[in-house]
Amino acid sequence: MDDLYLPRLARIAEVRDETPDTRTFVLQLRDGSVADTLPFVPGQFLELSVFGCGEAPFCIASSPTRPQALEVTVRRTGQLTDALHTLGPGDEIGLRGPCGNGFDVAAARGKDVVFVAGGIGLPPLRGLIWNVLDERESFGRVTVLYGARTPSDLVYKNELADWGRRDDLELLVTVDRAEPGWEGNVGMVPILFDMTELQPASSLVYVCGPPIMIRFVVQDLLMRGFGEDAVISTLERMMQCGVGKCNHCAIGHRYICRDGPVFSYRQIREMVE
Repeated sequence: MDDLYLPRLARIAEVRDETPDTRTFVLQLRDGSVADTLPFVPGQFLELSVFGCGEAPFCIASSPTRPQALEVTVRRTGQLTDALHTLGPGDEIGLRGPCGNGFDVAAARGKDVVFVAGGIGLPPLRGLIWNVLDERESFGRVTVLYGARTPSDLVYKNELADWGRRDDLELLVTVDRAEPGWEGNVGMVPILFDMTELQPASSLVYVCGPPIMIRFVVQDLLMRGFGEDAVISTLERMMQCGVGKCNHCAIGHRYICRDGPVFSYRQIREMVE
């Protein structure tokens, strides 16, 4: 595993625009296929470096069930992401990882799974969603609840359309503010809970999004009867080095990058306390 923390070269194979400030980068390793040289689980992250600009962590947005390439979805938020957004197919970047613990896919088999995402919080869940869909017979009901500020801020619009047409998945989408032509739901993500049938006794819920969204979503789920171990989220905003050395993401006795970034709500509550 230590070799995974050594930097290697990756080539950008494709770039897709998701929103005006967010792009998905499809990466191919220089030293072999993803399955052979970089095994990962959904929820893990990569440390990506743009030469001359630095390094930062980004969640893996693709699924290990589709090992042809790695995908990361990046919103422009600063110097390094600005530099990354200037790159295109054929350009090379540095890569370390995968880092972190990821989602326990085996624990979800046989259960109903509910995904609750807000804005750029869908990419960390996308790999798990595709993992579940590619092994659909191993899971119960699959529900995806997704919200963004505006329709323009919705990522993976083509995939959302495909998911909405599937008869083995329930997709509900909302936006905070409508735009001309939008005929869907308007309101914060928790309004979607009343539009579906939730089964706390048989479900695991995976939540990712802005901290304020996560807080209200978790509170709502707990009031609806979900246990603290059945609500699972990611904490990524404070990560930096990826190996628990810089102390940037330390909370109590845990390091988000090393012990997470995936935690149950019970673990998160105990860390905060």
